[in-house]
Amino acid sequence: MTEIQIAPNLPQWMKDHVDRYLSSGGNDGHMYKITLPNMPELTVPSLLLITKGRKSGQKFLFPLFYGRAGKGYFVIASKGGAPEHPGWYRNLMANPDVEIQVGTAKMKARARVASGEERAKLWKEGVVFWPPYADYQVKAGSREIPVVVLDPVA
Repeated sequence: MTEIQIAPNLPQWMKDHVDRYLSSGGNDGHMYKITLPNMPELTVPSLLLITKGRKSGQKFLFPLFYGRAGKGYFVIASKGGAPEHPGWYRNLMANPDVEIQVGTAKMKARARVASGEERAKLWKEGVVFWPPYADYQVKAGSREIPVVVLDPVA
């Protein structure tokens, strides 16, 4: 089995967050507290997403904020408003079978991109739990930031 690596090029605060999440088995780190400039402290739910690298075949772990989508979860492929999609998104477009950890629960899931009314609804929910997403979409210009649903599979 391929060893899982924390995604390369993550900022230190994300690496620290992943370390806390993993070392506690998901008891600490699931609800992430952060204070942004000119905003009150936010408490945002986070999950760990494991994708298979589209080129390397290596498994990579990414910490992401999430919301609920029916029996599953959704994440937003913002990359902070960069003009290109994040690597984890490109990985799951090549292989939608992923693993996730939500708090202490670990499961396999299948990723799909939300569209139409579903995307609009989930996007609005995402902006509620992480208001910077609205600014990220402005920064992203013509790139519509994808909303990805992670449906658990047996």
